[in-house]
Amino acid sequence: MTQPESFPGLHAWLDTPLGRYVMAWETAQVDGLVADIFGYNAVQLGVPEFDFLRANRMPFRFRAGAGDVQVEADYAALPFAAGSVDLVVLPHVLEFAANPHQVLREVERVLVPEGHVVITGFNPVSLFGLKRRLAGHSGAYPWRGQYLSTRRLRDWLALLSFETGGQASGCFVPALAQQKWLERLRCLDWAGGRWWPIGGGIYLIHAIKRVQGMRLIMPKWDRKARARALAPLIQKAGGRPKGCTRKTTDERDFGRD
Repeated sequence: MTQPESFPGLHAWLDTPLGRYVMAWETAQVDGLVADIFGYNAVQLGVPEFDFLRANRMPFRFRAGAGDVQVEADYAALPFAAGSVDLVVLPHVLEFAANPHQVLREVERVLVPEGHVVITGFNPVSLFGLKRRLAGHSGAYPWRGQYLSTRRLRDWLALLSFETGGQASGCFVPALAQQKWLERLRCLDWAGGRWWPIGGGIYLIHAIKRVQGMRLIMPKWDRKARARALAPLIQKAGGRPKGCTRKTTDERDFGRD
């Protein structure tokens, strides 16, 4: 397995006032969403400092990736069997991964049919996106990397046969470092959610893996089993219909039983 991708600059930023403000919104949103997702196995990829699965009730929940995790893993080559995971939470991995589309392909591979993925990311069409443009590609975390628009991400998900469900946007305050200004401008969260709901600095997307052409596989009955299954119908009809003079093969077998 290749060396897991790690974003130490991002982890340090999460401990700043702005990082804590972002994480407070994200954890509240994810908590409310994953609480009603059921299954057996749930995995969180990225941001191991925060437990995004704490509100979920699946029996097996763990964090994978780099850092303080239960399973060290390369996001682009997950060490899980295909169709083995019911829920994947993906906070802030795609915008900093070397190959974000491959990460999504791996998520699709390991998810069971009707499995869920929850993605959070920085919104390029926001004040956070403006901060990134001003900082340039050489800026510090989290103002570097490839910010993916929700439209582009939804297109990628559709190509992988995901059906996009809920979507949310939050953190409308400018990317300021001082706690006092973050507190004074909290009114922008209310105003932004009302007047510019797609312009929050952070977005959340929930998608479900759909598998086309699924059908229920019925048991293959032998001839005698079919006859026994038809017995109640024959009794209800009072024997053979009028005009029938020859027993069918199934009826002869049924009579011998």
